[in-house]
Amino acid sequence: MLVPMTKAKTGVLRYLEDFKVGEQIETETFTLTRDNIVAFAEEYDPQDMHIDEELAKGTIFGQLVGSGWQTLLITLKLILNSKRFGDTPLIGAGFKDVRFHHPSYPGDSLLVCAEIMDIRPSKNKADRGLMDVYVTTKTTTGTVLITQTWTLALPTKASIATTESAPN
Repeated sequence: MLVPMTKAKTGVLRYLEDFKVGEQIETETFTLTRDNIVAFAEEYDPQDMHIDEELAKGTIFGQLVGSGWQTLLITLKLILNSKRFGDTPLIGAGFKDVRFHHPSYPGDSLLVCAEIMDIRPSKNKADRGLMDVYVTTKTTTGTVLITQTWTLALPTKASIATTESAPN
């Protein structure tokens, strides 16, 4: 189970046109504990290396490690909490090139660095577009845990006119 990391709403929506290629995002940190690693794994990834310290010694990791799936979800939560997208929902249109470089351990403090790589309007719908973001999850000591590319669907400013002209 993840520890809640929710922040108040900003009341700000950001549209596709509000972003620039090369824009970078860095998040706050989240520290993994033995207890939240085990709780998550018991629910979603019940393997010895995630739930039992003694049995984990017999795995290739030699000790208890966090689930990569947990790290991916912490990544999403940290990006959302950064509020760099304001209150605009992050709608995933695709995820690719996910690479697990290194395991996470109890006591690791994680943060996310992301860079906007491409922005393009939809070819068919003026009210939305796509943005590719290269996302790196790492420890505060610099160990890269996961890299991936997200393609997000975001509203354009044309969506404002669409919403305002829609009948009630």
